Amino acid sequence: MRLPAVLRMLGAATVAGGAVTAYAAWEARQYTLRRITVDVLPAGMRPVRVLHLSDIHMVPGQRHKQDWLRGLAALQPDLVIDTGDNLAHQEAVAPVLESLGGLLDVPGVFVHGSNDYFEPRLRNPFGYLLPDTGKRRTDVPQLPWGRLSAGLAGAGWLDLTNRRARLTVGETRFAFAGVDDPHLRYDDLAAVAGPADRDADLRIGVAHAPYLRVLDQFASDGYDAIVAGHTHGGQICLPGGRALTTNCDLEPARARGLHRHPADSRPGDPGSAWLHVSAGLGTSPYTRVRIACRPEATLLTLT
Repeated sequence: MRLPAVLRMLGAATVAGGAVTAYAAWEARQYTLRRITVDVLPAGMRPVRVLHLSDIHMVPGQRHKQDWLRGLAALQPDLVIDTGDNLAHQEAVAPVLESLGGLLDVPGVFVHGSNDYFEPRLRNPFGYLLPDTGKRRTDVPQLPWGRLSAGLAGAGWLDLTNRRARLTVGETRFAFAGVDDPHLRYDDLAAVAGPADRDADLRIGVAHAPYLRVLDQFASDGYDAIVAGHTHGGQICLPGGRALTTNCDLEPARARGLHRHPADSRPGDPGSAWLHVSAGLGTSPYTRVRIACRPEATLLTLT
């Protein structure tokens, strides 16, 4: 092939690559509210509106994200569930709490993810597509997760870090079990093991990363639903939103949205539960791109 033809091909590839990168950076800022109805409450009970937040990955200067988050209070949910990775910067606690704003006046529960504990570091984004080696970046400065916990708990939200709890919202009695981040293997499943509270109207398991060992235990213990984040929905997806990876052992077909666990189970099957995985609102500050997978929060209407 002659040199001019090669140069033209390189030029076209450069333009195409630049266009894809620009689109991916734009999509990472297109915050989206998903609405899902889940038939999970006992017959005759009033619907409950649950706002599921995850993977905010806040950096102080992200004004658009902060404004969008602040506006979610207008939804007037009955309950907020936050599945972690709120932080991505040493000075992010105040912006997170300020952005949650009026949502902190609503009953809520939370767990942490690995990016609440440790500073993000630049890494090859294509590394997420490779098999997980099990190595975690804990040789970096810690983030002020204790101040985040204190701020959320001080507003009345329940810290579900390796613990069970009960909460009444309106007329609905909730029983929760939550674990610390399974991606870091901080989850203490023994601490929350045992049959879910049968006196509650609804039983929910909460985790940051939807590892199968956690989902299996929650489902077998009788929890009606499980909520998690961590996956970013795949973040870089094929057209139509088909994920290539989940950054855990959950299969890509369930990287985001509402599914059953186990995957082949049906409502009413013993040892099965609804599973909602949020694609989350953020990304690593070093790779702030998404393709076919817009950042999201989800309003789950439980009926």
